[in-house]
Amino acid sequence: MVDVRITLSGLWVALMLTYLLGDVLRILSGDAAGFMSSGFDGKPVTQWMWLGMAALMLIPIVMVVLSLTVPHSAIRWITFVASALLFVINAVGLPTYPGLYDKFLIAVGLVLNGVTFWYAWTWHS
Repeated sequence: MVDVRITLSGLWVALMLTYLLGDVLRILSGDAAGFMSSGFDGKPVTQWMWLGMAALMLIPIVMVVLSLTVPHSAIRWITFVASALLFVINAVGLPTYPGLYDKFLIAVGLVLNGVTFWYAWTWHS
């Protein structure tokens, strides 16, 4: 059986790639250009907003490393928090995405977050 640490790392990589695919498709479809010019609810995007978005997108990347290096008891709780946080943020944001591809990829991300949480929940050392 594959070590749960490797499975968790693989799930975090899959989630990050799903997010990146959505970003690439958004750029290619032109949806990102509208975001760049209009920002959030017509308000320009500030440097602090960009920093927040970068920090949010960094979570799955950091989780890959932490899943492989942090002791079992700690990584279980870190995984619970990170996957639940990303699940809630994406679930709340789901209706705001106009593209069907975005909604599909967000739904895939929600499933990945659920599976990640489940693996951590059922993981016994």
